[in-house]
Amino acid sequence: MGGCFSKPKPVELKIEVVLPEKERGKEELSASGKGSPRSYQGNGTARHFHEEERLSAPHPYPSSQDCVEAAVCHVKDLENGQMREVELGLGKVLLVKDNGEFHALGHKCPHYGAPLVKGVLSRGRVRCPWHGACFNISTGDLEDFPGLDSLHKFQVKIEKEKVYVRASKQALQIQRRTKVMAKCISPSAGHSGSTNVLIVGAGAAGLVCAETLRQEGFSDRIVLCTLDRYLPYDRAKLSKSLDSQPEQLALRPREFFRAYGIEVLTEAQVVTVDVRNKKVVFKDGFKLEYSKLLLAPGSSPKTLSCKGKEVENVFTIRTPEDANRVVRLAWGRNAVVVGAGFLGMEVAAYLTEKAHSVSVVELEDTPFRKFLGERVGRTLLKMFENNRVKFYMQTEVLEFRAHEGKLQEVVLKSSKVLRADVCVVGIGAVPATGFLRQSGIGLDSRGFIPVNKMMQTNVPGVFAAGDAVTFPLSWRNNRKVNIPHWQMAHAQGRVAAQNMLAQEAEISTVPYLWTSMFGKSLRYAGYGEGFDDVIIQGDLEELKFVAFYTKGDEVIAVASMNYDPIVSKVAEVLASGRTIRKREVETGDMSWLTGKGS
Repeated sequence: MGGCFSKPKPVELKIEVVLPEKERGKEELSASGKGSPRSYQGNGTARHFHEEERLSAPHPYPSSQDCVEAAVCHVKDLENGQMREVELGLGKVLLVKDNGEFHALGHKCPHYGAPLVKGVLSRGRVRCPWHGACFNISTGDLEDFPGLDSLHKFQVKIEKEKVYVRASKQALQIQRRTKVMAKCISPSAGHSGSTNVLIVGAGAAGLVCAETLRQEGFSDRIVLCTLDRYLPYDRAKLSKSLDSQPEQLALRPREFFRAYGIEVLTEAQVVTVDVRNKKVVFKDGFKLEYSKLLLAPGSSPKTLSCKGKEVENVFTIRTPEDANRVVRLAWGRNAVVVGAGFLGMEVAAYLTEKAHSVSVVELEDTPFRKFLGERVGRTLLKMFENNRVKFYMQTEVLEFRAHEGKLQEVVLKSSKVLRADVCVVGIGAVPATGFLRQSGIGLDSRGFIPVNKMMQTNVPGVFAAGDAVTFPLSWRNNRKVNIPHWQMAHAQGRVAAQNMLAQEAEISTVPYLWTSMFGKSLRYAGYGEGFDDVIIQGDLEELKFVAFYTKGDEVIAVASMNYDPIVSKVAEVLASGRTIRKREVETGDMSWLTGKGS
């Protein structure tokens, strides 16, 4: 774990999950076929251990010269509920005092490196100020997303009123800890036509599902298939940083998938799912049987149906190649973005320093109006205009005109003609669920897959997660919602895995998202659809504000710029089950929200 006071017990982990009797018929056919000498009850599921297949701990036990130990403060230096970043050797540690006890953890969020001391301490966990990931202060374990890794936990002792922390030097340098995972011991792995778990879609939901199964000790075959050419990558970064290369975006290195026996089939398109025979068929004719199935196909970008839509250099940003080509084509030239939603505005912001001109075309009268409200939308519009972005609002594209096949002009319905060498279309997305239409797996009228709080579809053993699902949002009276956010996909993938293992987990995470434009981040938590009022504290002109979205007398969402950690604080209050009343935020008195950090 990173501490080195007492010798840890050896980690014993060959685990295979045993399902309740009624579920076992089919699984036994694909189980590893070895005898199961003994089992124990844990996490509500029986698990089996094999004597001959113990997994060793991921890091050998550190010797004393690999460790650093020092007094970091006096016991009275921190009050309960306080956090402090302290120096230890050549590194830093986050010291937390909670209920009279000291805890020492890694100080940076493993997701994007945010300083956790600026986050929120509540209910035995610390929440990242930037993107809302939560870590248990007793174990360092990641409890809410985004991101994949946990924090190192260091050993603390109190001697003569002083607080001592001891840590391995290696753990101080590596600001992340990958949880111990089982490996695949299935003899059929890699070459047979059946798998225990099949995951369709390798975004955040699919990857977190696979990792959670391994963290929980599942050691049978897992196959992850994706339409992409690449191993799972950080798609949320694509529109914010268009010239990122695939290797910079990778969520895990290739060796990781090899080490834990997570097979990834790239450029693999599922065309039919046969739920009666528990089998999928791929476009190239390959068939694969499964015992448990996760559907996490994500969404497909909407395209324009106007004249000239097949012209070259008109893009929807879906892959690193798309993003990279847009940057190349826009360099020193004219770029047009259609759609002033998150993707379109992120792309427009990124291109301002590269392109000669950037124009945005939008049907609404204000960017983000439905999501962030009129006043915040206008503030962001002004920020873009100050950065040379030209807006054409309340109109749409009539035609793309080409010269020698390549885009030259974008003609608007307002009759305006824009010079354009490249165009990015960001007008929303639809769930990529066409392949499920004849499957018997329920889809709603818009093509989303409805699931319950355990991420189960209408077909037993078939789960779904990510952008393509609607699910009951517990703290909004179980309203069925679709929330196509990166963080939510992580959380749903985890819940799906837990329920494949019969752990009866339910989705309860508070939605959290962020966007960044011109080096400024906007954070958002909650679910604001249907808000009827927006209460703003701070200064919109200065881009230092917090906006509370209310419905009736209840706060249902919050957005902020330059006001950390308020969004994480509100997310934590909502996660605790407490309702925030409109009158609490109207006064401007934020004392009910102040977090302690130093």
